[in-house]
Amino acid sequence: MAEIETSTVQANGLPIHRIALPGTRALTVLVAFDAGARNERPEENGMAHFLEHLVFKGGEKYPHYSDVNETAERLGGVLNAYTSHDLVAFHITVRAESAAAAIDLLSDFVGRPKIDPEELDRERGVVIQEINRAFDQPSMVAEYLIDKAAFGDHPLGRTVLGPEENLRRFTREGIVAFRERRWAGARGGAFLVGNIEHLPAEAELQELFARFPSLPATDAYEPAPDFLPEKLVEQRETNQSHLRMIYRPEVKVGEVRQRAALSIYSTLLGGSMGSRLFDEIREKRGLCYSVYALNHAFADVPILQLGSGLESSKCIEAYTRMREIVDELRDDGPTEEEVQRARAYAAGRLVLSFENTNAVARYAANQQIVFGESIDPDEAISALDAVTFDEVREVAAGVADNLAVACVGPHSVEEF
Repeated sequence: MAEIETSTVQANGLPIHRIALPGTRALTVLVAFDAGARNERPEENGMAHFLEHLVFKGGEKYPHYSDVNETAERLGGVLNAYTSHDLVAFHITVRAESAAAAIDLLSDFVGRPKIDPEELDRERGVVIQEINRAFDQPSMVAEYLIDKAAFGDHPLGRTVLGPEENLRRFTREGIVAFRERRWAGARGGAFLVGNIEHLPAEAELQELFARFPSLPATDAYEPAPDFLPEKLVEQRETNQSHLRMIYRPEVKVGEVRQRAALSIYSTLLGGSMGSRLFDEIREKRGLCYSVYALNHAFADVPILQLGSGLESSKCIEAYTRMREIVDELRDDGPTEEEVQRARAYAAGRLVLSFENTNAVARYAANQQIVFGESIDPDEAISALDAVTFDEVREVAAGVADNLAVACVGPHSVEEF
C-alpha cells in the first residue's frame, strides 16, 4: 500500500507530495504545472512546449545544458519532460540513494532557468524541425485533424507543438511572461514517488523547492466548447489511410466512478485483443493491422477516440463497421462476461503500470493538478474493481451517434 504525505513550500505555495511505494529501489522526482497548451492564447500556441525545451539549457547552479545532462548521467538517472494540453512536467528517475542530488538538479534548472537568448534561437530551429517531422507522419497529422474536428478553434483543437510561424516570432520576453502567468506554485506540485527513505529532511526540501518563484494565482482555463463535430480529410495519395473518430460520452468527468466506467467501456470496445473492435475489424474481417479505442478526460470534458491504420481500399468499410459496433453497444449494451473481462484487464494493466515509479508520478500529477483529487494509486485500482455492469452499460448508452471524423489518405469528406 502506498503511504502518502503532503506539505507545502511556504515561500511559493508549491505542494510537495511524498508517495512511498514498497519494494522499489527507485525514486522519481516530478514537478508539474497547470501550464499546458490549453492555457495558451492563440498567438502563444506552441509556447508551453517551447518553454519546456528551453529550461533544459541550464539554471543557476547548473548553468549549461551539458552540466544538466552530465549531472543526470553521473546520477544514473533518466531525465525528461512532457507537455500536454493539460500540463507541463519535468521528471528524473534515479536510484533512491541519489534523491538529494536529483532534487537539487531538477529544482535548479526548472525552478531557476536562465532562458538564454542565444540558446533560445538555437533551440527554435530544433523545435521547428520537430514540428515539420510531425507533419511528415500521416498518423500524427490524423491526430491533429481529429482534435480540430472535435474542438474547432478552441485551445483543445490546437496542436501542442504549435505552428512554425509562431515559433519563429516568440521572444524571450513573451516566454518569460507566459511562465510568470502560468507557473504558480498553488497550481502545480512536486511529486516524490518510490523509495523515499533517502529524501532530504523537510527543511532542506523546503529550501530546494523554494527555488521556484512566488507567483500570483493563474487564470482559469477556457471551458470546453459545445460539441459541434466536423469531418476533416487531408488527401494524400498513399496506400495506407489513418482514420480517427471522436465521440463525447455522457460522463461527468468530476465523478471518479464514471471515469472508471468509461475506461472499462473503452477497453471492451477497443482496448485489448479481446475487444469488439479488435475481434471484428482485425481478426474476423482482416481490415487492418491496428485498431483501438481509448478514453481521455480533460478537466471539464471526456472524449472517446477510435482509430485505425489500414489499407486505403478498406478504410470506408472499417469506418462503417466501427460506427455500427458503437451503435450496437449503445442499443443492446455489452454482455456481463465482456464487462467482467474488460474490468479485470483494465485493472490488471493499471497494476502493472504502477510498478513503475514514473507512471505513478504522472498519474498523481494529473489527479492533483487537473482534477484536484486523491493521488493514491491504490484508490485508482479500487475504482476500476468497483465498477458495476450497470455503470458500464449506462456509459455505452450515453455514446450518441454524433462524432468527429478525421482521415489522412486518398479519400474525400463525402465518403464519411
